[in-house]
Amino acid sequence: MKRHAPWRWLVGGALALLLAGCALEPAPRPSDEAVAAEIRATYERALPALSVGSQRHYAQRMYRITGEARWLPLNRDYGERLVASLREEIARLDEPGYAARRGREGVEGYPERTAKQRRRKRMLADWGEIHYAKGLAFDLTQALYHGLLNDRDLPGHRRALDYLAGVDFRAFVTAPAVLDVYAAQVANLVHYLDDLGVADLRGEAIAAFRARFPPSRDATLSQALYRNKIYGMTHFVIAASDYYQKPVSADDFAWVLDAFSAGLARILTDTKEDIYTEVGISFLLAERGEAPAVVRLREALVAAYDPVAGMVPSESGGTDRDRGEHRNVLAIMLLDWPERLYPGPCLSASVQEGASTVCRGRAPSSCEASVRLMSR
Repeated sequence: MKRHAPWRWLVGGALALLLAGCALEPAPRPSDEAVAAEIRATYERALPALSVGSQRHYAQRMYRITGEARWLPLNRDYGERLVASLREEIARLDEPGYAARRGREGVEGYPERTAKQRRRKRMLADWGEIHYAKGLAFDLTQALYHGLLNDRDLPGHRRALDYLAGVDFRAFVTAPAVLDVYAAQVANLVHYLDDLGVADLRGEAIAAFRARFPPSRDATLSQALYRNKIYGMTHFVIAASDYYQKPVSADDFAWVLDAFSAGLARILTDTKEDIYTEVGISFLLAERGEAPAVVRLREALVAAYDPVAGMVPSESGGTDRDRGEHRNVLAIMLLDWPERLYPGPCLSASVQEGASTVCRGRAPSSCEASVRLMSR
């Protein structure tokens, strides 16, 4: 027995070393789709506790990438609130000084928690009722996307469009001081105005943006200005897709995609998850999912994922689910992009009854999921 002890000791030691080596091997990287599924599970559990704004944002995007009917109730609830709010705004637009007063109130109530918010508030204070007008343009565009911008659901809506037509948006969307802190919002606004038939300022805004942020200036941009630039570029693409309702032309946005590819290293270093995830989605909207940049961006996002929290934390490590909803629904989209996008959903009662309402350019009969709004 004793003469076999050294042999047994050697075998046992070798086995222990082998097991220790196995324990040190890194766990395999989870698939993109698996991480997206875990984030989706986290947010579906948390959804009832989120703010109504986050619920709307999440459900709208989940509908547009899945077309699943289970997302219709939250979209319908949003449509009802939207119609009620717009009817009140339209009714009060004729009041002398109403828009100007609402603009002042909006700027006065603008949050000041961060340096970025404080810079934006100071900028908006110089533009009178623009703050109100751009909010109205957003709401009207949302109504358009959902088939609600018609005389039945929103009687008198042309009065609101006429009001917008009288606002000097051109000066706002081309001003360097505005572009320096509000580039993404400018990109959104010019597409809203074009969708609504109010004005086509897209070309002028893009020209002003590119003149303000040429590639040659990148090396001198602060982190804040660089983030503002990249975020603005993503929104020229995303807004052109009517917010994930249709693909965009890769040729039209070659200036964006080429800049993202060339600057990817800095994008990953100097921006944050919300921004670089939208960079990846920009490629996907342009049907360039095979681009090497998409692979690298997905890898970075998976690396940022916190499996304990079941979500992508904030830049500072925060895991508040309401504050993180925007970042995490984007993560789901980048990591599990669909084969097709689903416009709408169409919410107008007129669609169901065969009236002439069109859900963002499509005939009523082709809207996959129409739901009746409550009468207001």
